[in-house]
Amino acid sequence: MKGLFYLVTVYDKLRTIILENLSVMFTGIVQTQATVVSAVLRKGIMKLVLSVDSRYLEKLTHGASIAINGCCLTVTDFEVRGADVVGQVSFDVIDETLTLTNLSDLQQGTRVNFERSVTFGTELGGHVVSGHVHCQAEIEQVIQDADNYRIKLTLPEQWRKYILYKGFICVNGASLTVGKLEEGGFWLHLIPETLALTNIGVVNVGDALNIEVDQQTYTTVNTVEHYLRKNRGNFSL
Repeated sequence: MKGLFYLVTVYDKLRTIILENLSVMFTGIVQTQATVVSAVLRKGIMKLVLSVDSRYLEKLTHGASIAINGCCLTVTDFEVRGADVVGQVSFDVIDETLTLTNLSDLQQGTRVNFERSVTFGTELGGHVVSGHVHCQAEIEQVIQDADNYRIKLTLPEQWRKYILYKGFICVNGASLTVGKLEEGGFWLHLIPETLALTNIGVVNVGDALNIEVDQQTYTTVNTVEHYLRKNRGNFSL
């Protein structure tokens, strides 16, 4: 039972850490789409300006966190022009973020998924998301018919072990459920609501989407691997 006790203890610690840091977390429930006004790259930093309905900028402060295509960015400036007028919000996107995410491909007019960070009392309708993108997945196939919209994604081998059938996955900031697993990747099955609220409904084969694996799965897999390595030949439940 030693091994089982160890895993339960790790799970409880992870849950505590997540709950204590909800103020800088996201739910993976995309609130709206914003439009790129400008994305200017200078000396390795992209000055990103987005336009969005002003109601999504209410009570915003400098330094606040917003997930853009699932990537947690810090607000550097914003302008609210009235309740019924589109506002603007600005970010500095550093080179590390540009390397790991699809934000490097943004151009004027591009639509991006937008989610404000969790506040006290927010309903956790998706799953806990940190806004730290792990990798990008390439769209290998898109199948659309009268009743279904399916996308097959391939991703780097090192991240495949964290993708579990019916498990959580954050794709371009949207909390989704993993479908069938196949060699090299997995399928997503998208409902009309997801297609309407996010930019995943307008993707094409070859496009890259930001991926954040489920944090609990990530921690559990790594913990088990570490435990097995440490106790090779001496493991028992």
